[in-house]
Amino acid sequence: MPRLRQVPRSEAPANVLKYYNSLFGERDPVAEPGTATGTPGNWWTVFALVPYIFDHATSHFGMFGMFAQESISKMDGKVRELALIRAGYTQGSQFVFSQHCKAGRRFGITDAQIEAIPHWEVTDLFDARERAILAWTDALILQGGRASDALFDALHSHLSDEDILELTYHVMAYNLHAVCCKALRLEYDDVPERIREVPVPGSGGVASDWAGAAWQKKD
Repeated sequence: MPRLRQVPRSEAPANVLKYYNSLFGERDPVAEPGTATGTPGNWWTVFALVPYIFDHATSHFGMFGMFAQESISKMDGKVRELALIRAGYTQGSQFVFSQHCKAGRRFGITDAQIEAIPHWEVTDLFDARERAILAWTDALILQGGRASDALFDALHSHLSDEDILELTYHVMAYNLHAVCCKALRLEYDDVPERIREVPVPGSGGVASDWAGAAWQKKD
């Protein structure tokens, strides 16, 4: 379950209710969760707690044409979705990764390319432009924006100034969503912490003796 309270249909303001209607029909999404894509839908019900934050986030989605007649973004959707799939993967968000795999296929990203996202550096499934986009995404998320001049020049040889600004903005915006979903246990990121100590089987005496013996032999 999400860590924060969810907003039921009866409490939703008008700006939130229109999205509830689009996603859940007449259902109360708190009492009867579930969207057409199979997600619980609790990103929407939790972000509805603060309507102006909800508006800010959904206006970003609208750039892509979500819930609108057409996208206002001039960027190639394949460029954007390739970066967002990698962003979801590198940030460890099952929700962002999974949703943008679906979006990416609509823009021509193949199943083989999606499967290769975790190890894109050592596959020949991506061309020079795609590799520059993936490397830029990694520099933004994994290196905190420390992108080299050589990397920028490679990206700039394929994308305009406007596209680079937009790509950077989208990647960092979805980095925010990925982190929020993990911290607040939303959607597919409602999972327990995996990194923990695994106890030694039984009493642990053998392992302790082995460790001590190993150090003695080293000395």
